[in-house]
Amino acid sequence: MTCNTPEPTCHPSGDTSPPLPPGPIVVLGIGNVLWADEGFGVRCVEALQRQWIFAEGEGLPEVQLIDGGTQGLYLIQHVQAAARLLILDAIDYGLAPGTLHQVENEEVPRFLGAKKMSLHQTGFQEVLMLAQLTGHYPAEVLLIGCQPEELEDYGGSLRPKVRLAVDDALALALDRLRAWGARPVPRDLPPDADEAVTVPTLSLQAYEAGRPDAALACRIGDERFMPPAARSAAGA
Repeated sequence: MTCNTPEPTCHPSGDTSPPLPPGPIVVLGIGNVLWADEGFGVRCVEALQRQWIFAEGEGLPEVQLIDGGTQGLYLIQHVQAAARLLILDAIDYGLAPGTLHQVENEEVPRFLGAKKMSLHQTGFQEVLMLAQLTGHYPAEVLLIGCQPEELEDYGGSLRPKVRLAVDDALALALDRLRAWGARPVPRDLPPDADEAVTVPTLSLQAYEAGRPDAALACRIGDERFMPPAARSAAGA
């Protein structure tokens, strides 16, 4: 067969799809698990690792799962190294709580800039812009965002509607990862503690088990620094 230019897009098998760019696929969950629905992205990556592994071998891309938390600019190295980047986060779309929405490629940094909801999103927008300026930017970027319900509950967890959206977000993520050439395989056993992307003490199960009842938990500050009288005045 005759190969037309550009030559790398033509394969003897007849597959004319472009080759995968070098570098890993990075799946990045960002957010703060201590502020209720802010932790959506981190919980998604945690669930993805708990339920799936990714086959390795010749022709298969490496898939890296990262709990980005609120690290901001410290995530630049992961973005620069990624061939393709999938971001999971809580995003204020102005929609019903638990609604998922996807934004792609050049729209992602612009969207994060227009829909700032917390400081970590401001920092991550800067990460994307800096990666573009350095010339090391993923060939494709997908943001899967979930509309939060509650962000002001310090020590709280995902609200029911947002928790239900985790499985749907994983389904969207897995579809895109397969389209990018990855081969997810269901896990037989969860990952060991030393390979978990989320610090074991902050995993969803441990977090829920160790969290006191809302009637007892201090939600507006650490009571070591805000005694009860000060908290009462702040809530007045």
